[in-house]
Amino acid sequence: MAEKFNHLTAEEEAVIVQKKTEAPFSGEYDDFYENGIYVCRRCSAPLYRSEDKFDARCGWPSFDEEIPKSVKRKLDADSIRTEIACAFCGAHLGHIFIGENLTPKNTRHCVNSISMKLVRKKELETAVFGGGCFWCVEAAFNMVRGVVSVVSGYAGGPLTSSGQAPTYEEVSNGQTGHAEVVKIEFYPKSVSYENLLSAFFYIHNPTTLNRQGNDTGSQYRSIILYTNENQKLTAEKFIKELEESKAYADPIVTQIEALDKFYPAEDYHQRYFKKNPTAGYCQIVIAPKIKKLTDKFKELLK
Repeated sequence: MAEKFNHLTAEEEAVIVQKKTEAPFSGEYDDFYENGIYVCRRCSAPLYRSEDKFDARCGWPSFDEEIPKSVKRKLDADSIRTEIACAFCGAHLGHIFIGENLTPKNTRHCVNSISMKLVRKKELETAVFGGGCFWCVEAAFNMVRGVVSVVSGYAGGPLTSSGQAPTYEEVSNGQTGHAEVVKIEFYPKSVSYENLLSAFFYIHNPTTLNRQGNDTGSQYRSIILYTNENQKLTAEKFIKELEESKAYADPIVTQIEALDKFYPAEDYHQRYFKKNPTAGYCQIVIAPKIKKLTDKFKELLK
């Protein structure tokens, strides 16, 4: 993906490039609480979710958490304050402060309004993929620039008569027909569905039926659950091109189906790699997948 930045006005460039600060209480998003995500005004990479915004009464928009891997930190020249910048393009955002006890997370990202742009929820898109253990797939897609959130869960099987979500034990025992999948919320202007497909097919083997490595069973099958007709056509075309190019020695067995119902997995499955980086499975299985993705798709990553 070529680095193509948005045009900046002189005022925007003064803050984003020259690292100046807008006047307090003057920014568009200071006293502003509409739902959506905030993206970098320079490169459109997602930075913050509206649910992490709070009123710090400081004169600038404040957030107590960023979208994973979207913000980088650097100590100011005076070694007193810590600057925050867009992890992809380096646009100056503001500063981060720890220990003020303003929220339970005890963190404040103090951001210039002019460094960001609000994207409303209706402008986001959802993709659902299954490619083996969802711990692996979730960890990989959380690294992709343009991805707003990744939730591990279950899908692809029949709806439950009770409407209750299937449990991990039920899915693992093959009682439900569901696959382990991830639901990805992404900003199409920052990352395309084709980009997501490229990453998806690179981090798993789409030619092994109901198996990824040592993980076996239909819950580990390769599956794309599309959420609109364009995704279906794009996925079909993508697979056809892989087959015609002989990208794999064996036939691709990835299923393409319409998403019916997505069930979020239990809390302990969410962000598993981040919570358990030294666990054996994380080191032996997940970490190599992430390195593989990093080596291949550096231009897509945060």
